[in-house]
Amino acid sequence: MTSIKLPKPIARYFAADKDRDAGALARCFAPDGLVYDEGQTFTGAKAIEQWNRDARAKYHHSVVPLSATERDGAIVVVGRVTGDFPGSPVDLQHVFRLDGEKIASLEIR
Repeated sequence: MTSIKLPKPIARYFAADKDRDAGALARCFAPDGLVYDEGQTFTGAKAIEQWNRDARAKYHHSVVPLSATERDGAIVVVGRVTGDFPGSPVDLQHVFRLDGEKIASLEIR
């Protein structure tokens, strides 16, 4: 996938995304974890799993992490997103906040 060093919960998230495993991806999050993407918020495992399934069905996308930096208590991963959408590929920031070994939140922008 990539040779950049990612915290374990984030590495698991990108591995599940690469494997197209929405269930495993959702399990990377804390029970009250949330995703903010395309102006919407998805909270909890069921909502996050459905968000990932819906996004994959709509965009047929893949993400390759390019870099990771820590900023203001968050891990910002720039990922190259390729899929069925105008402007593909595009580099998007994935802003993760962690809660121990789980992801507390993810904002994609």
